[in-house]
Amino acid sequence: MRTLPRCVIWLGLLSGAAGGLTPAAAQRAGELEAIDRYVQAELTRHQVPGASVAVLRDGRVLLARGYGSANLEHRVPATDSTIYQSGSVGKQFTAALVLMLAREGRLGLDDPVRRYLPGPPSWDSITIRHLLTHTSGIPDYADSTLDYRRDYTEDQLVTLAGGLPLEFEPGTHWAYSNTGYLLLGAIVRRTTGRFYGDLLHERVFAPVGMPTARIISERDLVPNRSDGYRLADGRIQHQDWVAPSLNTTADGSLYLSLRDLVRWSAALDRGPVPGRALLDSAWTPVRLRDGGTYPYGFGWDLTEQRGYRRIGHGGSWQGFRSTIQRYPEYGVTVIVLANLAEAEPEAMAYAIAGMLEPKLAAAHLMDPGRAGKPAPPAPIPQLLRTVADGASDGLTPRLERFLLPPARRSAGELLQPGTEWRFAGCDDVAGRGMQRLGDNIAWVCYARGVRELATHLVEIDYTTDWRAAFIDWYGY
Repeated sequence: MRTLPRCVIWLGLLSGAAGGLTPAAAQRAGELEAIDRYVQAELTRHQVPGASVAVLRDGRVLLARGYGSANLEHRVPATDSTIYQSGSVGKQFTAALVLMLAREGRLGLDDPVRRYLPGPPSWDSITIRHLLTHTSGIPDYADSTLDYRRDYTEDQLVTLAGGLPLEFEPGTHWAYSNTGYLLLGAIVRRTTGRFYGDLLHERVFAPVGMPTARIISERDLVPNRSDGYRLADGRIQHQDWVAPSLNTTADGSLYLSLRDLVRWSAALDRGPVPGRALLDSAWTPVRLRDGGTYPYGFGWDLTEQRGYRRIGHGGSWQGFRSTIQRYPEYGVTVIVLANLAEAEPEAMAYAIAGMLEPKLAAAHLMDPGRAGKPAPPAPIPQLLRTVADGASDGLTPRLERFLLPPARRSAGELLQPGTEWRFAGCDDVAGRGMQRLGDNIAWVCYARGVRELATHLVEIDYTTDWRAAFIDWYGY
């Protein structure tokens, strides 16, 4: 497939007049030049061999190009046609397929999982909806004693999942679980008699026009396929090998190109596949048993950036990182695919969105000089220590109940010795309708944790009385 040169990708910015750019087009060209410089600087900073980046606004492609190398040994440049492993970005496709089958009456979202799969008695109250929203309580099989070099059958993986003790009662908490989506793929086969990847090609990829989207296969010849890499003691090495069967599960085993995801973005905007009604359900936050909601739908994170709605998902697998982030209030979509395990594509996408729309300016790039009043009653690192120690000072009752030991440990891991913390200010979001776990959010405050080998942006969402209702963070 021919790769469009950069000048063609940007051609729509030009005015029809021979005299050059209109003022609006000149401004847009300047923004895209800034994005171009930023991406190249970030790839250099993180030692990322290659990446492909697309920026869309109101359905129009403003930028779609590759940077660096898809293959270092053969010096193959990355392009808009380069094929990447996409990790958990694939969950939105699995979810779309399951929702299509539900729409046709082939299964029900509130059907018990044990109607379709063998499982322990602890699965009695687990439904397909729980699997889609990571609220089943089934732990992540990738964190278990999984042997990545063993070729498991699908039945063996289902059995492995059934042997994992539940982390919580279904529907009461949220914890990311690849296992749930692995089981969804097995349910699709039990329901239809067909492999979920074949159905995805037939029901999604072909109708949308995603010709290079497919299940991962290291055996097949795949034109434009990128290698995946990782850093070891500062040196770039190849990804670790995993057994072929683990690259066929429904939790994230897709090859995707930038062109594929641009067409998927167009389908999300206006296409009959997957369809508006289906998307409305996929983009609705899951309701927990206590009545509160968590910002995740069916295969999509449903969060905010500087108080404005953000719909997206990231992925990480075998030396690749990926993300698609959509900002419906501004018609902006940013897609980043990278071939290094340590890349930070989500932070890049957040930053790029902010370059297009100042109200979305990424918090990790905000000037610390703006930090001042208002400020939370306790410094953010102090609040993280409270969480890590199992205490409840300054937390809403819902957040206190919600924080299971693994989440508290993760918060504590941010407090590594040598981390320099910088408060980055607060946003007043009282009028934005933000909710977390059933509590209305009035303030979103940020702090940057900077140390030699890792940097993080921590976001704390506060109620009007300055109690922490939610905690989130990302690397950059």
